[in-house]
Amino acid sequence: MITFIGEYTCKVDAKGRIMLPSAFKKQLPAAAQEKFVVKRDVFEKCLVLYPIREWERQNRIIRSNTNPYNKEHSRFLRMFYQGTAELVLDSNNRILMPKRLMDFAGIGKDVVLAGQYGKIEIWAEDQYGKVSEEALDFASLAEKILGGAINDLETE
Repeated sequence: MITFIGEYTCKVDAKGRIMLPSAFKKQLPAAAQEKFVVKRDVFEKCLVLYPIREWERQNRIIRSNTNPYNKEHSRFLRMFYQGTAELVLDSNNRILMPKRLMDFAGIGKDVVLAGQYGKIEIWAEDQYGKVSEEALDFASLAEKILGGAINDLETE
């Protein structure tokens, strides 16, 4: 599993292409440097870019937890895959973003590519700044989520 490290502000060219930062490309295994899947984020108004291997792992998780003949699961699957697109890096390390997804995320000329565990979030630059400034108390959230995890790691 790849953990992408870094945040990069990038330009979107007139055709809707974004250059993948070389630091992110270097973090990918050689066999996984060309194909990606992009989709709407589940929680935020941004896009999520998955290397193809991580996308396949996500699909295995979804398949093992859903039944397409269950009405609620079917609705989830429809919404999860809505707007999904497969992308390929061109010879200049650019990805052509679908306009419908760019419109969904409110992306104009400037984007922030933010590394995460297994994925890269793609944000309209002005929206990313707002999310970073939210009044959420990160220290309290970290304590709530990870407070007991440190002790668990020390026993391994």
